[in-house]
Amino acid sequence: MKTIFDQATRNELIERIAQICEKDQAEWGKMNVFQMVAHNTYWNGWILGTDPHTYRQEWLGKIFGKIALKSMIKNEKPFDKNVPTSEQFKVKATTCDLEAEKAKWISLLQAYENFDNPDLIHDFFGKMSREQVGILAYKHTDHHLRQFGV
Repeated sequence: MKTIFDQATRNELIERIAQICEKDQAEWGKMNVFQMVAHNTYWNGWILGTDPHTYRQEWLGKIFGKIALKSMIKNEKPFDKNVPTSEQFKVKATTCDLEAEKAKWISLLQAYENFDNPDLIHDFFGKMSREQVGILAYKHTDHHLRQFGV
């Protein structure tokens, strides 16, 4: 199973991020390329705990979160297209400095080498093991890169 904690896997994702350009169009979903990159920098910062965040699980997640997480990370199957995004991760701005945002995203991926965020509580899945975080972070990144054909 691929995990963000594996150096070779991170390098492969970083190479794919480097290929992103302004003309890239989404193959599904509502985000443009700027929003996708900004979404990923925010999401990874949230997982890593790089900025002050409030972590709490939504009530629906308390009921279905663990079952959904197990289903999503049980095998190599990529995430389905059009998986809903929590409101806090929706990026409103339609443009950004793409190269700077890509560099930030790459830096965040590299930070998984020293991952330590005991405060992390996923808004839907709840408390997760290190192994679950690694698989989820890989699949989330892969999902959005595939969304834009990279």
